[in-house]
Amino acid sequence: MQNSVVADNLVKVYGKKKETVQALRGISFTVTQGELFGIIGPDGAGKTSLFRILTTLLLADGGTATVDGFDVVKDYKEIRNRVGYMPGKFSLYQDLTVEENLEFFATIFKTTISENYDLIKDIYSQIEPFKDRRAGKLSGGMKQKLALSCALIHRPSVLFLDEPTTGVDAVSRKEFWEMLKRLKQQNITILVSTPYMDEASLCDRVALLQSGSILSINTPGGIISEFKKPIIAARALNMLHLLNALKNFDRTKDAYPFGEYHHAVMEEDFSEEALKNYLLKTNEGLVIKKTEPDIEDCFMALMKNNN
Repeated sequence: MQNSVVADNLVKVYGKKKETVQALRGISFTVTQGELFGIIGPDGAGKTSLFRILTTLLLADGGTATVDGFDVVKDYKEIRNRVGYMPGKFSLYQDLTVEENLEFFATIFKTTISENYDLIKDIYSQIEPFKDRRAGKLSGGMKQKLALSCALIHRPSVLFLDEPTTGVDAVSRKEFWEMLKRLKQQNITILVSTPYMDEASLCDRVALLQSGSILSINTPGGIISEFKKPIIAARALNMLHLLNALKNFDRTKDAYPFGEYHHAVMEEDFSEEALKNYLLKTNEGLVIKKTEPDIEDCFMALMKNNN
């Protein structure tokens, strides 16, 4: 299958001389046509720098990249006509209405709302009743839908979404990912970045990014299957004391907070009974159980190994 996006050893450095920050450290990956590809990593991992290079808004300091076969430096005009980009920060015109923003972006790309309405109908129809409201007065979820509609109005072949669900409620996050699944059916290649590890499972493949380096690229299931160590989930009345106790147990490889529980990655030869007896000595209200790893556990392990 044809590659829509190819990144080859991309490097980006900010600052000069001693005061430099290496945002990207030789990033390489490919995304096939029609794929939903996730870039997963915390703030500062390099996600926005990567997207800005791929959308021709920022020059890399090393390496090459192509989008739909066009070079991001030499063919930037062609790429800008082919991609849709939704930046992390809401960047539409706050003083224009919903409809005026959409008409503005359609005009820039020499098209109209009616010409491509079929592509944005499922998304835009949810905010169309508020088409005369100024964009600055919209809720977070409605701003998100308007920004996505504007990014799609020229029918792009590749869509770049930089942390599109950051700062919106759980319901809006779920709705947004359902919209992405429908867009994927139209054979649009989608690259989406997110700091939320739980969203990784919604992608076809993901790249785990930390401090400008890719830790792993695989399907979500493939990444999880590579995790071989047993994991214990535990909680108690004093969670801080429990975390320290888990870290001090001699068969613990790593321990960290994980929602209502702490997760502890154990050596393969550990004794669950010995761990339980050790923790019961100093932890009231202890609940302990074996659990399956997820993407966040894998990310933590890869990050620790990389360091």
